[in-house]
Amino acid sequence: MINDFHYLKPASLKEALAMYAEHDDCKVICGGQSLLIVMRQGMVAPEYLLDIKHVKELSYIKFDEKDGLRIGATTTHREIEKSDIIAKKYPVLVAMEEKLASIQTRNWGTIGGNLAHADPAGDPGPVLIALNAEIKFGNSGGEKLVPLDEFFVDYFETQMEQGDLVLEVHVPAPEPKFGCAYQKFNLLDSDMGIVAAAASVTLNADGTCKDVRIVLGNAGPIPLRVTKAEDLLKGKKLDDALFAEAGTIASEECMPVADIHASEEHRRHVLGVLTKRMLKKAFEQAQTAA
Repeated sequence: MINDFHYLKPASLKEALAMYAEHDDCKVICGGQSLLIVMRQGMVAPEYLLDIKHVKELSYIKFDEKDGLRIGATTTHREIEKSDIIAKKYPVLVAMEEKLASIQTRNWGTIGGNLAHADPAGDPGPVLIALNAEIKFGNSGGEKLVPLDEFFVDYFETQMEQGDLVLEVHVPAPEPKFGCAYQKFNLLDSDMGIVAAAASVTLNADGTCKDVRIVLGNAGPIPLRVTKAEDLLKGKKLDDALFAEAGTIASEECMPVADIHASEEHRRHVLGVLTKRMLKKAFEQAQTAA
């Protein structure tokens, strides 16, 4: 049962930030796909709900060849999934969104809400970190832009403080010879991943690895960068043996927690397999990319 609350509906971003600053015991709702669940469970009972669903300034998808992709915080998962420019420039985002929950959830849930909720099993976090994304958040006093892999602090915790709203996600323009892949392991297509792995690879003109990112989902309290495996691959000619070694490192460096779905040992094994597969897939994309 959800406790009574006061409903706030700002007409603009300026008004939303002012309202949020004015009320201490306040939660932000947009899609409500996560917040309503924890409210029903009695885990939170805010005095005020600030509904930013209709703040048009935060709903957009923009792309520039030099600047890259900018997605407003209240943009829905379905809008990202169906975006032609994202499908062309960042197909991994479309593939990720197609497996995120149900169509009903994607029609209403937002990218900003997903990232602010900071569930380590969430799909967008690992993919966006692999894409080297930044996140902009702010309050009535100003804004802050940080790399997404620094945004998450702990289970369901971020760098944001009371009064902060997620404003935008920025993804750099893809470099030449770049590929990115993501896969989660789950029992139902629309379920959250038991574990997941994202990998991006950028190649030099001579075919050696210029840059690589490996990010694990639901492998610890936050999306986990496997920098030890990344360092192994940089500057080298990539092959299956290196991918397998990186997978082994990932299975050792991760911090999964056992639950009713899988043991820690099983999660480590699957994370190693997924890391190897996503690296190979990203590498193959990078080889054929313009």
